[in-house]
Amino acid sequence: MSLELFFILAAVTFVAAFIQGALGIGFALIVAPIVGMLKPDLLPVTLLLLMLPLNLHVAVRERDHIDWSGARWITMGRFAGTFAGLWLLAALSLGQLDLAVGIFTVVAAGAALVAPPFTPNRTSALGVGLFTGITETATGIGGPPLALLYQHAKAPVLRATVALCFLVGEVMSLVVLAISGRVGSEQLLAALYLTPAVLLGSAVSRLAHHRIGGRGLRIGVLSFAIVSGLFLIVR
Repeated sequence: MSLELFFILAAVTFVAAFIQGALGIGFALIVAPIVGMLKPDLLPVTLLLLMLPLNLHVAVRERDHIDWSGARWITMGRFAGTFAGLWLLAALSLGQLDLAVGIFTVVAAGAALVAPPFTPNRTSALGVGLFTGITETATGIGGPPLALLYQHAKAPVLRATVALCFLVGEVMSLVVLAISGRVGSEQLLAALYLTPAVLLGSAVSRLAHHRIGGRGLRIGVLSFAIVSGLFLIVR
């Protein structure tokens, strides 16, 4: 990784970690399209590794607000989806993965913008977990379906539950990817270099998360994600 690329990715990672820490969604939507444009071979492993400390911090910070019942059903679906995501990753070339990241970004962010209110239940939690397992294992993007499920819950419930589900799911995906030989030294080093930016962004979000209502910034994050995803698709 060149020094110029490192500084670009570190800046993007810092901003994305701050937004994820404040809202509960946004890290992968921001980072994945940028990495897809500049260094696609880092996906999805580096992205998954970077999200581990971020989601651990948010889950611990707001552990009193976790929806444990929903998290259990999401995790069950996520486990099954992880293997389907691995198959999808094996079936795609780097160029096709680039396209897949763009498509998943646009579809997921668009759905998060326009979805009507609904109450989460066991079936929807299982379905969201399954879909998240597929998309996050293949592309590193899994936040919007979880945010959709909890978008009308209180902000601490969304942040805490999504962070916990991410954390457990990312460990699942990384174990499966490692067993299949898809975790390389370059991806590990990139994650190591960028981790300080994640920790700093997450720490700064602690000062602001209780002051952010979420709607305006959430729309901005999702709109940015759609533009970035469309760029990947067109390219």
